[in-house]
Amino acid sequence: MEDSTWTNVSADYVRPQQSGEADAWTTEAATQGGVGSNELREVAQVQPPTAIARALGLSEAEPAIVRRRLVLLDGTPVELADSFYPLQVAAGTPLAEPRKVRGGAVTLLAELGFLPRRVVETVRSRPATDEERDLLNLGPHDWVLVLSRVTHAGDDRPFEATVMTMVAAGRELRYEMTI
Repeated sequence: MEDSTWTNVSADYVRPQQSGEADAWTTEAATQGGVGSNELREVAQVQPPTAIARALGLSEAEPAIVRRRLVLLDGTPVELADSFYPLQVAAGTPLAEPRKVRGGAVTLLAELGFLPRRVVETVRSRPATDEERDLLNLGPHDWVLVLSRVTHAGDDRPFEATVMTMVAAGRELRYEMTI
């Protein structure tokens, strides 16, 4: 990649893929001349952080399914992505299984009747934690961008909350949503 600035457009990440279409990250990385991939780090039923539980409309005692991924560009870690789903959405589906979801989570959710109608994203920056520095190969004083996305269905019910922790250097986020 000749230009060190990377622009992300969120709309592609909430749109279900058509049959045979590559996932949004693979496509985005290819347009930048790279190879995008993901490593599934964990799939589990967990007690989500308070902010996630609140975003999903869960009580403090209600568990959720989490899918944790390491996002790579040309084999180099660039992002940690943790997606949380209410049990009534994910239990008994491939989202709750420790394997990649054929067609991706967004496509599976659409097949289950959860089509994105409203998406709320929040972006902030902060110093990286020790775990983030280790997983993302960051230096001791590096910062990260944290993008939190909550996706709502047509009835305004939230069905997915994702926290993406990104290497901040050379990153630009551009918002353009048409749903």
